[in-house]
Amino acid sequence: PPPAQTDLSEAYDHASFDAWKQSFLERHGGARKWEYARELESVTPNPSIIRLDRNQPEFSRPAGAYIQNATTPARIAMARQRVDRVPWDVTQKYGVPTEILLGVWAQESAFGQVQGDFDVIRSLATLAYDGRRRAWAEDQLKHALDIVVTGKRDRAGLKGSWAGAMGQTQFMPDNYLRLGVDQNGDGKVDIWGSDADALASAANLLAQAGWKRGQGWAYEVTLPSNFDYSQAEGPKHPWSYWTARGVRLADGSSPNSAEAAEGAAILLPQGAKGPAFLALPNHYVIRRYNNSVSYALAIGMIADGVAGKPALKASWPNDGPLTRDQRVGAQQALTRMGFDTQGVDGVIGSNTRAALRRWQQANGRTADGYLTDVLAEELIRRAR
Repeated sequence: PPPAQTDLSEAYDHASFDAWKQSFLERHGGARKWEYARELESVTPNPSIIRLDRNQPEFSRPAGAYIQNATTPARIAMARQRVDRVPWDVTQKYGVPTEILLGVWAQESAFGQVQGDFDVIRSLATLAYDGRRRAWAEDQLKHALDIVVTGKRDRAGLKGSWAGAMGQTQFMPDNYLRLGVDQNGDGKVDIWGSDADALASAANLLAQAGWKRGQGWAYEVTLPSNFDYSQAEGPKHPWSYWTARGVRLADGSSPNSAEAAEGAAILLPQGAKGPAFLALPNHYVIRRYNNSVSYALAIGMIADGVAGKPALKASWPNDGPLTRDQRVGAQQALTRMGFDTQGVDGVIGSNTRAALRRWQQANGRTADGYLTDVLAEELIRRAR
């Protein structure tokens, strides 16, 4: 079996890392075992990557702070200036609007300007050795090694983010091999140096994930005073279901007929006091790129800004960020009190929000599933 999860906060143990490498090669090397071994021979773990993995900004900052930082007027202006850089035939072939691709490009790499300079193989080896997401990291490491040993990209050029995401649209190695597109026809998929290849690859990913042509991604909505907040982020329903419960689009319009027929969910990224959204299927497609509500909303709002749509009517509450201790403590507290968060990892995802909603309902609170710093401290106190 692979070695147990490792604490890289201290100086790493050479012997245990070498043992993990040997285990990885035995389990994943197959016919390429010796080629993989050659690429991994001089690799050492990078402790800074573990610190970054434990504090991803999508999950520790409030949604509003994250989204406002991502959707500044300057960034939207930069996106507008690049409309002509998105190949016309890419949007025609894949059905993904230019504005959405610009949102992805902006958010992933600031239009190619910030692609990350980490050695992807070292990054993924570190994450695999650390063990928090071992199966995922080992799978991605195998794909990264395949990119190099099959000659698709040389090792020196295989650069990316600390998490192993590569190029202008930050593809993980498996998606690069499966969905990368040689849009400019030069015989290689160069998502680092070619805008066209990067944008076509992103469009292909979204199309394969189920992008629905002719539909938007979400609408801002207003909720009635008696809205049942426990339904947020819950089952998806057609527009007629939500209108019968007093939900209205914030601008007074209506979804188009195709959108109205789709199952859509209510999202409250910053709780009952913040903006509310009707999330259409394309919102969930964007989350196949990065499964964070804040991330997907930011992409959609950049796209809306490029298209000249009005800003949100509701404002974001000015909540402070949650520390890792607060996030972990709240998860432990909820689970201890009988509201299982399905794991304690310091990441406030859909399972933690669902557990919090159940606790809020049981305690006569507004069941919006939103964890503030004040509520985190209360939960921790109550569970002692």
